[in-house]
Amino acid sequence: MSAISAAHLATLGSLLLAASPVRAQATEPEKPLEPPTVQLSEEGYTLSSADKAFVLKIRGQLQGDGRFYVADSDRSGTNTFLIRRLRPFLDGTLFGFVDFRLMPDFGYMQPLVQDAYIDLHPVEWLRLRAGRFKTPFGLELLQANTDVPFIERSLTFDLVPVRDAGVQLHGDIAGGRLQYAFAVVNGDPDGASIDVNTDDSFDLVARVFAQPFKGDTSSALQGLGLGVAVSRGLQFGTPSATTSATGLVPQRSTGQEIIFSYLNNGTTGPTTIANGEHVRLSPQGYFYWGPVGLLAEYVLSSQEVSIGDQRARLRHHAWQAYASYVLGGDASFTGPKPRRPFDPKTGQGGALELSVRYQGLDMDDDAFPVFADPTRSVSRARGFGVATLFAFNRRVRFALNYHRTDYVGGALEGDREAENVVMSRFQVAF
Repeated sequence: MSAISAAHLATLGSLLLAASPVRAQATEPEKPLEPPTVQLSEEGYTLSSADKAFVLKIRGQLQGDGRFYVADSDRSGTNTFLIRRLRPFLDGTLFGFVDFRLMPDFGYMQPLVQDAYIDLHPVEWLRLRAGRFKTPFGLELLQANTDVPFIERSLTFDLVPVRDAGVQLHGDIAGGRLQYAFAVVNGDPDGASIDVNTDDSFDLVARVFAQPFKGDTSSALQGLGLGVAVSRGLQFGTPSATTSATGLVPQRSTGQEIIFSYLNNGTTGPTTIANGEHVRLSPQGYFYWGPVGLLAEYVLSSQEVSIGDQRARLRHHAWQAYASYVLGGDASFTGPKPRRPFDPKTGQGGALELSVRYQGLDMDDDAFPVFADPTRSVSRARGFGVATLFAFNRRVRFALNYHRTDYVGGALEGDREAENVVMSRFQVAF
């Protein structure tokens, strides 16, 4: 009996000795988690985990505009001050590879949701975006509205798809020297954003953009970018009092006046509708070197339309080219970059950007008079503009523009009166 007890005691003792390191290890205090970081800067309000796998950025923009027409007796617009854009938005990252954006707009003729999408990016060269986003087509459109040198975008905006819902594959190759995007979207009319698909068909959009010398600081061509975008889809409208249902929307001037509309577009009578293939093509490019900036793009929109039993394929064209020069900073696609922020105490710092632009819009002559009224819609527009923009820093800017646009057609007798408009903008974006 005593021998068995001794054996049992020896076994128990060995087990206790073997378990003691485990107990000691288990009782060691756990390493505390690193606290999240909170940062407030000109980039906005940022909350992030220590490993940056979870990030939330609270940002926003405010644009207060003035719009004043000079010597335009037959205009329909009024001289006014307005909140052009008021956009709070959230950018974030989840698990290190899922980005998202939510951006509503409470500005002029709003509110609405501009952007709402998620972006999966397991690797830099392959991203999948789903939701509502800018259609990857127009070069100036893809430039943020806070960064464009002119208060309103050019006449090319009239022929490009703006924002749409769908999915998009995109990415950067070779450190951003080559960018690509391929999207399947509901399909927008020219110069418009539509929330839902109205005709059961979809548009395919593809864009490639190359910056072959990006990152080469020894080359004067490091700021050169060239690309091309195409889109194709089948769009079918229905006669309706709402322009979105017809698949066609009016085109607007730089001063945001309607200068071309198809028959009906909300009025009584025969209605022109989109009825078939819609193809767009846009070669585009820019060049930035020190204080100098150049940008140009061309857009062709070819669309089948009908009214009653009559059908046609209409080909519309738009183009623009602008040059800018920055005093006190450098020019870039993301706006002028002051060498140092403006100091109100000394009156020094900031950057002044001076820009000139020439632009054009040509509507197909075959649109008149069957599909559009030549006494109400212009067949051609040519515009010239000058702009000054003072960047107090990267986030606060003041701009003053003058635009003149001459027209062919669009009046009961002869040509529509030229548009002369002066615009101003105070902008805060963070």
